[in-house]
Amino acid sequence: MGKFRKNNALSASRLSVAPMMDWTDRHCRYLHRLLSGRALLYTEMVTAPALVRGGAMHLLDYSPEEHPVALQLGGSDPQELAQAARLGAQAGYDEINLNCGCPSDRVQSGTFGAVLMKDPGRVAECVAAMRAVVEVDVTVKCRNGVDEQDPEEVLPEFLSRIVAAGCERVTIHARKAWLHGLSPKENRDIPPLDYDLVQRMKMLFPNLHISINGGVATLDEAERLLDRGMDGVMIGRAAYHQPADILAGADRRIFGEDVPDRAAESVVLDMLPYIAGHLEAGGKLHQITRHMLGLFAGRPGARKWRRILSENATRPGAGVALVQEALDAVTQEGARMAETG
Repeated sequence: MGKFRKNNALSASRLSVAPMMDWTDRHCRYLHRLLSGRALLYTEMVTAPALVRGGAMHLLDYSPEEHPVALQLGGSDPQELAQAARLGAQAGYDEINLNCGCPSDRVQSGTFGAVLMKDPGRVAECVAAMRAVVEVDVTVKCRNGVDEQDPEEVLPEFLSRIVAAGCERVTIHARKAWLHGLSPKENRDIPPLDYDLVQRMKMLFPNLHISINGGVATLDEAERLLDRGMDGVMIGRAAYHQPADILAGADRRIFGEDVPDRAAESVVLDMLPYIAGHLEAGGKLHQITRHMLGLFAGRPGARKWRRILSENATRPGAGVALVQEALDAVTQEGARMAETG
């Protein structure tokens, strides 16, 4: 079972959706899986202390349909991370990923995230401890470097240490992170991208599976990076805000499958039973529909779709009928545009 899950995540990592706090929860991942059967999906970052000390096992909840799905952990204590990794593997996750890239103040205060780029020895200890207790892949997501570090010097050293500890796959966000002076949002945009550096790391570590992350906004860009020698591409905000544009054609274009692209309308219909089940269990409609607002981005009716859901999904009694109403508005607008076009 462990070997199967490792191979499952490895093949899926050719295209992955980045772990994003407050966004890639289980409802978001279920939607993304309906759009692509092959892309690797990641949880939001779950801190090891929350699992090990806090007993917050609900943070590991997911739907079986989400596979292949990876659990991203935050932490810096090797033994605590090992315990958390074991819990994740027991829950059935296909990969355990260590966050060494998040620059937020909250993460820094816990001595994990991007600040770990300054301590590759500790990261190696964490990787080794997790590898010792799980059969699935233990991977790392990192930055080019942080603050005044010279990426040309620190990134090869960082990769050398984690490879020696048993890490076989890494995702590199091709930007430095500034731990002081830039907000997390600014750290996603202001530091310049350096794809060439990541490609040089692939040449230095030919046996290390390297995915590149940062600034990729289309499948065309993902294909170009794969053609240039990257093993995988991870897409973040674009996959969230325009999920159909990124994921609906991914199985065909990125994974070479002879399948039609998923239609956003069909995905909405497939979501309805899932939404109904969530509501029956006491959930709220907006907890799911907030992830669906960008499904029709750039298409006729997209504005009506967003307006109907965003204005009404939080109202008492809002349910599946509201989603159907929003879908009907998209369909009618598309038909109207076709008639007048």
